[in-house]
Amino acid sequence: MRPDGISMSAQIETSKSLHEVRYEIRGQLAQRAHEMERQGFEIISLNIGNPGLFGFRTPETMRMAMIENLPASEAYCHEKGIFPAREAVVMQQQERGVMNVTAEHVFIGNGVSELIDLALRALLNTDDEVLIPSPDYPLWTAAVTLNGGKAVHYPCPPENDFQPDLDTLAGLITDRTRALVIVNPNNPTGAVYTRETLETMVALAEQHGLVIFSDEIYDGMVYDDAEFVPIAPLVKNTLCGTFSGLSKVYRACGFRVGWVAFSGTNELAEDYLHGLDLLASLRLCSNVPGQWGVQTALGGYQSLKELVRPGGRLYESRKAVIDGVAASEYLSLVTPGGSMYAFIGANRDKLPDFDDHEFALELLESQHVLIAPGSSFNVDYNNYFRITILPEAQVIEDVFRRMHEVLG
Repeated sequence: MRPDGISMSAQIETSKSLHEVRYEIRGQLAQRAHEMERQGFEIISLNIGNPGLFGFRTPETMRMAMIENLPASEAYCHEKGIFPAREAVVMQQQERGVMNVTAEHVFIGNGVSELIDLALRALLNTDDEVLIPSPDYPLWTAAVTLNGGKAVHYPCPPENDFQPDLDTLAGLITDRTRALVIVNPNNPTGAVYTRETLETMVALAEQHGLVIFSDEIYDGMVYDDAEFVPIAPLVKNTLCGTFSGLSKVYRACGFRVGWVAFSGTNELAEDYLHGLDLLASLRLCSNVPGQWGVQTALGGYQSLKELVRPGGRLYESRKAVIDGVAASEYLSLVTPGGSMYAFIGANRDKLPDFDDHEFALELLESQHVLIAPGSSFNVDYNNYFRITILPEAQVIEDVFRRMHEVLG
């Protein structure tokens, strides 16, 4: 009670469901970076893969498709998305040899992020388990937790070039396991899984009746001799949800358009798909204008190929990272075969007391470079950090000079 007799309001506490949720990619370090920018400092933000911030443009044909269809974008659309966008996803799946997908099996969302949440919410009961790679993209772990499930991390250790430890993965399956998450090409490591690895993972999922959720938002973003192998054509005897979108390959993060296409044993998953349809209906629909870019994106010229080949901007920026690490006595790198990230290790022999959060904070405060600590990605070690390779090569070269000001 205040002295004037008015009751004091009780403190408003956050939901307990958030206590185990982490997303440090946009956490305290990023908030500190924003504070410094307001103070006038120029920050090199390498914590997020956001192509538009580094001068990448969405293909003009996609922008024109959105603009020309704005008059048809003012009303709600079907809860699963506009038909041309869903049919374009179907055609992509058919080109990959997946023939049992129709537009009814495709859901368009406000980015893959929304669809991950909806797909898990429709599937999980309390304490159901989901197998997630470690290192992981933290949204998968957070979405499992927020929907009452238990995230069980299977190791993809650096000594195995960040490929999954398949024996350990098999040993983690219990009678509570409902789904297996595969992120390929991988965020944060850049690992691209071999066909043999993927076939073994699919066989495990089919043997135990697990739903496969394949996060393929970086499909096609591979370098040198790395080969992207889509999961859906490998899956015959369980349900497979393939997630992708416009954000990365098509440099259209702000469009907020992602999709999930279900294949495999769709006929045995009618109840689940009806549940997902219900959840999609509750949010009415996803952003309509951006959906008009899907058909043009998937059916048009794939400009990404120019960026990932030698001489292309992504390729040369990745090379600058590889060269920067190679020139350092303090750092190590498993060369990323795909995606737009590098997961860089600090040499424990040279830096026995290295701590990823302390290094990231000092790098930000003294050198004005923002990175993501490796332990943010649900690993049990703290001598790694993730950077995006989106800046131009000369900027990355400067970043490594700044890093060595801190390391040396």
